[in-house]
Amino acid sequence: MFLEIVTPEAVLFSSDVDSIYVPGKDGYFQMLNNHAPIVSVLKEGTVQVHVHTQEHLELDELKGKLIPHADDNKILTLQISSGTIEMKDNKVILLAD
Repeated sequence: MFLEIVTPEAVLFSSDVDSIYVPGKDGYFQMLNNHAPIVSVLKEGTVQVHVHTQEHLELDELKGKLIPHADDNKILTLQISSGTIEMKDNKVILLAD
């Protein structure tokens, strides 16, 4: 599936991913390929982006916001204070603050 993470300042991330794990209003949830369409409000917490490989990513361009997980370099983490997420047709758009 394709993920795009957008903040008021810039597009932080735009790439294919294996899954995304987000802090929903009622608790954390995960979205995988072919997930049902969804729109959800996000609360403060950690977003985890699971990538197949980091070879195609330019982490320097992410302005230090997406950080590789200490235990698994295929997981990128992002701290958010709030946001909205939408998934439709295997495209996820995360609007984050």
